[in-house]
Amino acid sequence: MPPSHVNPRSIIIACMTNHTCEPPPASPLEAPHILSSRTAMDSDRPRSGNSQQSPKPEMKPASRARATLENWLHSQWSKKGLFSLVFSPLSLAFLAVSRYREKHATPERLPVPVVIVGNIYVGGTGKTPVTIAIARGLMKRGWKPGIISRGYGRKSDAVQLVTPDSRAASSGDEPLLIARKTAAPVAVGRDRVAAGRLLLKSFPDTDIIISDDGLQHYSLHRDVELCVVGAHGIGTGWVLPAGPLREPPSRLDRVDAIILNTTDEILDTRTPRFASSPYLGECRNLATGETLPIDDLAERFEGKSFAAAAGIAVPGRFFAMLRGRGIACNPCVELGDHYDFRANPFADIAADCILITEKDAVKCRQVPGIASDSRIWTVGYDIALEDYLLDFIDQKAREARHPNPSANGATHES
Repeated sequence: MPPSHVNPRSIIIACMTNHTCEPPPASPLEAPHILSSRTAMDSDRPRSGNSQQSPKPEMKPASRARATLENWLHSQWSKKGLFSLVFSPLSLAFLAVSRYREKHATPERLPVPVVIVGNIYVGGTGKTPVTIAIARGLMKRGWKPGIISRGYGRKSDAVQLVTPDSRAASSGDEPLLIARKTAAPVAVGRDRVAAGRLLLKSFPDTDIIISDDGLQHYSLHRDVELCVVGAHGIGTGWVLPAGPLREPPSRLDRVDAIILNTTDEILDTRTPRFASSPYLGECRNLATGETLPIDDLAERFEGKSFAAAAGIAVPGRFFAMLRGRGIACNPCVELGDHYDFRANPFADIAADCILITEKDAVKCRQVPGIASDSRIWTVGYDIALEDYLLDFIDQKAREARHPNPSANGATHES
C-alpha cells in the first residue's frame, strides 16, 4: 500500500544524493546569495551615496547551502533537460502516490464554509499575502474569518492557537505574520481539520475558515479552492522531483479560481484567472517602532548606504520592488526561505539602513541582538485583489452556507 504521506522536501533531498545529476558549481546567476548593486540595481539611479562593497554577512554553512540548493533546483525546474529525464521515473511514482491519497481521502466538513488558498508549485508562490488580502476583503463584506495553516518551520506538528505575541519557533513565521496583520483568529497544525475545530471551539463567532495552503490536504472538505501561481509559473509542468509541481497542471482545471501573483504565465485552462497587485507599504524601525512611508525613509537616508536581506521564497522580487522605488541596496542578501536567524546575518553589514521583509521581522523581533539594531527597517508588503474576485469568494461561501440560494440575500449578514 502506498504511504499515507509524501514529503516533497524529502524527495528533493533524496534526489540530490544521486551522483548522476550532481549540481555544477553555482554561478552568480544561478545561486546569488549576495547580489551586488551591479547585478541587482544596475538600471536605477541610487539614492544611496555609498557604493563601497560591504563584507559578506555571517551565514551558517547550512543556510548558505540551502539557499544554493533552492536556487539551483528552481533553475533546473525552469527547463526540460537531463535533470528532468533522470528523475522522471520518480515523478511517476510520486504522481501515483498523490492520486492514491486523493482518491482514498475522506474529507471532513467543518460547520462553516472553508476557503483554500493553495498552489501546485512546491515552495513559495505568495499564498500568505494573498490569504491576508482575502481575510481583509471578507471582513469588509461582513464575515468573521479564522485562518488555519500548517505553520511550516515550527518545532511541533501539534495543533495550537497563534496570537500576535506567539513565538515564531512554536507558531511558524507566516501564521504569526497573519495573526499580526489581520487580528483574526489563527490556528496551526499538520491536521488542518483539527486546527479548524480548535479555532471554532475557541472563537465560536468565526463564520468562515481560510486555509493558508492545504490544496493537497484532501481530508479537509473545501467550499472554495483558489490556486496561487507565483513568479516561477508552473516550471516544466512536471511533478516532483523531475519538475516543481505537487500535482499536474490539469489540477488547475478543478479549482474555482487562479490568482496570478507577479507572473505573466500563460496557462492552458478555462478556470477564471485574476491578477494580484503587490505594493510596498509603510516601513517600521525594528528597534524603535517608528513608522515612515517608504519614500520618506529613502529621503531620510539619501546619500547614505542601504542594504537589504530577505528570507523568503523569491527574494529577488523584494529587491526589485525596492529598486523600483529608487533604493539601491548593496549588498542584497538572500537568506533562504524561512531563515531562522540563529546566526545574525546583519552583524557584518556596513550599511546605514538595512531593509527586511515583514516575514523576517516577526522572527527578528524575538532575537535580542537583532531586535535592538536601529539600522533595521521592516518594509511593509501587501497585495491588492480585484473586487470581482472577493465578491466571487463571498458569493461561493454564502452558497455553501445556504445551499438554497433563495434562503440568503444578496449580501452576507453576520
